[in-house]
Amino acid sequence: MNLKYLYTLIIGIFLIQTTNAQRKGYWQQAVDYKMDIDMNEKTYQYDGFMQLKYTNNSGQSLNKVYFHLYFNAFQPGSMMDNRLSNIIDPDKRMTTNIGTKEKPQYQSRIAVLTPKQIGYQKIKSLAMNGNNTTFKVDGTILEVTLPNAIEDGETATFEMKWEAQVPEQIRRSGRNSKEGVALSMAQWYPKMAHFDEFGWHLDEYIGREFIAPFGNFDVTININKNYVLGASGVLQNPNQVKGYVSRPKLKAKDNKVQWHYVAKNIHDFVWAADPKFAVDSALSKGGVHVYTVFIPQDDSVRTNWKTALGLATAFFDFNSSRFGAYPWPNYTIIQGGDGGMEYGTATLVTGGRNLKSLVGVIFHEAAHSWYQHLFGINETVDEWFDEGFTSYVEELALQHLFEKRGAIEANPSIEAYRAYYKLALSGKEEPASLLADYYNTNYAYSNEAYNKGQVLAVQLGYIIGQENLDKTFLEFYKQWKFKHPTPNDFKRIAENVSGINLKWYFNLFLNTTRKIDYAIENVTDKEITLQNKSDFAMPIDLSVEYEDGSKELFYIPLREMRGEKPTEHFNIYEGFKRTVLEDWNWTQPAYRIPVSKKVKKVIIDPSLRLADVESANNTWEKK
Repeated sequence: MNLKYLYTLIIGIFLIQTTNAQRKGYWQQAVDYKMDIDMNEKTYQYDGFMQLKYTNNSGQSLNKVYFHLYFNAFQPGSMMDNRLSNIIDPDKRMTTNIGTKEKPQYQSRIAVLTPKQIGYQKIKSLAMNGNNTTFKVDGTILEVTLPNAIEDGETATFEMKWEAQVPEQIRRSGRNSKEGVALSMAQWYPKMAHFDEFGWHLDEYIGREFIAPFGNFDVTININKNYVLGASGVLQNPNQVKGYVSRPKLKAKDNKVQWHYVAKNIHDFVWAADPKFAVDSALSKGGVHVYTVFIPQDDSVRTNWKTALGLATAFFDFNSSRFGAYPWPNYTIIQGGDGGMEYGTATLVTGGRNLKSLVGVIFHEAAHSWYQHLFGINETVDEWFDEGFTSYVEELALQHLFEKRGAIEANPSIEAYRAYYKLALSGKEEPASLLADYYNTNYAYSNEAYNKGQVLAVQLGYIIGQENLDKTFLEFYKQWKFKHPTPNDFKRIAENVSGINLKWYFNLFLNTTRKIDYAIENVTDKEITLQNKSDFAMPIDLSVEYEDGSKELFYIPLREMRGEKPTEHFNIYEGFKRTVLEDWNWTQPAYRIPVSKKVKKVIIDPSLRLADVESANNTWEKK
């Protein structure tokens, strides 16, 4: 056979397999932004011009489109302001204690903003394909009625002029942060709302997170020549701007220079600016250019950021091997914002931290490059999928790179388990499938998203086996990068990789607040009796040590699994003989295991990955 023909055939088969990997009928919209921004750093206002190409692949005509105007949330009387005034545990970063330490009384910082301190995005004109549109603003949503429908398969070109004012730094975006950063420009442009199989996602901005279509960004920022910027994408003119390399003298109009960035296949664009910024960079072994943009406040801060830069480059290599290659050429870590927040190929983090805290927040936000930005996860609906899986990735990297533990433990997320147990027993837990904005407390939201989501991932490894979990992450990357998968897409891949049915697990753990509670009910020389004291059935690993020194690991599958996990090779199981028993029906509370030797010690799940809310009855030892 002709080698050229063979090569073409192989590639064709690969493309067919890749195309068919997603669920049948999958589609997504596409955006292509070109923006020019003229910044007045004295008034914290700017004028913007946008040309946006929007491609409709939905299979239906669109008579309307929508944009997010996130800055509008930072106005007295907004829904974000209302939420801060009424939730029982408001975000302390966004409030002021006007009471006492003993009797705190929190006031929304948005409520007291003056007209010169608020944020806004005012649309001056908006046309589609050269024809004027009709539009109206409703809170943080811009509703646009089109002069004619965008048909399936068509690309429409929007041209927009707007003016904006950067709000005081309260949440993510803003000016003059507590650490002295002049401009943290997140959610700063009118952003096309996401439209998918579930319809338009038109969530009012009250402080949670986001969803948006993938696309390309070409952004030019005109700003005072003394400012240094960090941003998403790749800087196109490093020789003409301050901070990156020495630059020639420029005849800058109005003492301004242009910073020109291009980013491809991302779904959000961030930038920050300050005259005090310093820039450093390093190249990972895998070829990722990592930049840090920060205020070198003192020698200790500068040293911490230098150390963090080296660890960040190692992070991208480690993560690429475990979860799929990082696909963009660079990543920029920028001091700004009010904590840490992920954006396309960049993050804003607060910088005045000790080394462990700085590395931790960088690892977490960089891990979002996978679980958020590579997969476009809908954070407004599946916050646990985004934050929980990111926290799992972060923890693995911290233990491997920062703490240098070497081999990853069977449960690398034990602290997340403890936080989940506290939540589950607090009476404040709500189903993790709840929309992110609607939790009754920030406490429940944070623990559901960051901790219970992390528990779900680790416990999934307990159910299907750690090796299968690792394969699932990589297969998910192959099939769903640069798309918008749902949790069910991840579940289906885990089922295909492991051969185990997982419907029961995802349903009960996400859609209910049921808890897992198993116990060792009785142990004799002839039999071990286990009890499921809860309404959540799980497979069981049971380690048994006999008086003669021998060890046995009993594995009890759950009947609903319709399969078994393979043998796992953790150090804790060294020397154990593995015995697979008959599966356990979830309708049957008790399970009996016959033994033929005198028993010395019994433990339910020595790996500590089973999220059992009462562990006191999980160990039995002969006295």
